[in-house]
Amino acid sequence: MQFDHAGVATDDADGLATLYETAFDAPVAHEETFDGLRVVFLDLGNGYFELLEPLPDAEGAIPSYLDRHGPGLHHVALATEDIEGALADARAAGVDLIDESPRPGAWGHEVAFCHPNSTGGVLVEFVEH
Repeated sequence: MQFDHAGVATDDADGLATLYETAFDAPVAHEETFDGLRVVFLDLGNGYFELLEPLPDAEGAIPSYLDRHGPGLHHVALATEDIEGALADARAAGVDLIDESPRPGAWGHEVAFCHPNSTGGVLVEFVEH
């Protein structure tokens, strides 16, 4: 596995994208609306920032996260060529899974999340491209 992206919850994807492009030389690589979110991927050369901005009246994990914590780092994603195997390995290591099987994610990828209670407080996402 390797680092894929850091997911950042925000109320202002445009403003944050402009800042990150200027400050970190991270241009926009992909944008879409997905699952009640505006999702913007910024290219870091060796991974991405994924900016997650809820659409008006959206419900779900990101709006709830913003209500509880405010803007900031939401998750870290690891790329794998075998998401089913990654889930099996995590399960065998005693990691609690949010997703027992992969589901569709942004940019057409398959994704699955590990519960932060079993990963040192970090929400970890597996991504299969």
